[in-house]
Amino acid sequence: MKALVVGFGSIGARHSRILEEEGCDLAVVSRHRFEHRHAYASIADAVVGHHPDYVVIANRTTEHRASLAELAVAGHTGPVLVEKPLCEAPCEVSGLPFECLYVGYNLRFHPALRRLRALIADDRVLTVQVYAGQYLPDWRPGRDYRTSSSASRSAGGGVLRDLSHELDYLTWMLGSWRAVAASGGRSGALEVDCEDSVVALLELERCPRVVVQLNYLDRVGRRSILVTGERRTLELDLVGGRLRRTSSHGDEIEDFAIERDQTYRDQHRAVLDGRHGDLCSAEEGLTVLHLVAALEEAMTNRRWVVR
Repeated sequence: MKALVVGFGSIGARHSRILEEEGCDLAVVSRHRFEHRHAYASIADAVVGHHPDYVVIANRTTEHRASLAELAVAGHTGPVLVEKPLCEAPCEVSGLPFECLYVGYNLRFHPALRRLRALIADDRVLTVQVYAGQYLPDWRPGRDYRTSSSASRSAGGGVLRDLSHELDYLTWMLGSWRAVAASGGRSGALEVDCEDSVVALLELERCPRVVVQLNYLDRVGRRSILVTGERRTLELDLVGGRLRRTSSHGDEIEDFAIERDQTYRDQHRAVLDGRHGDLCSAEEGLTVLHLVAALEEAMTNRRWVVR
């Protein structure tokens, strides 16, 4: 299998390493000079020179749309995975010649999250609370966070896009959004020109009361989900990999051991093996972008946005 990764920042380097570990003959496209046996300066050169079967778009969010267009013009027709989010704003992706187009919401492959999804499938979900917070200056050790794409609105940064995993898995588990309200923006605690904290209220198809809190500010680093159902309460610590179930029969705890790259590895294997059921489709990725746009509108206008 010949694979191509477009972009060689931190996430592009991770995709590249994992695909090589999976036995792929890998090529990389980057604007920066670096040592790699199949390094190209452009997508067009890489498609002609390497003939990839599978392509991963992992450059800046604001470059995704142009990269997809360039890849199509270059003649690639195989599967494509775009690192999340699909684009910086809702965009047109129909008509592209690829066999399939997916968005890299790899948390769908976390075994604890998959277990949670299975448990709520047969329960009436009453309320959900989601929290994701991590201190941005600690994200990429050795690099000034102020120069990262996360800190720049023009590069597609901000917590709504960076932490959009939460928005994806909520709609994956509980259906599409119907109405949203939100408050957030720049706290002043970080030197960024985009939102570093957001609190949102969501009405989803299967749950009318969802609270989501996202931030770049938590020095501990947490990712948690609390689901109150008619039959049980479920509390998931995604960082620690622990799921607690509480019902009239008492408490049950499940622990999930998972190595750091496993969700990315399983996501790539699903694409390469043609197991498409749990991958985020381009259409689902667009649903997340429309939700981000609605949350931004709600923050700006201080009102509910109804779909």
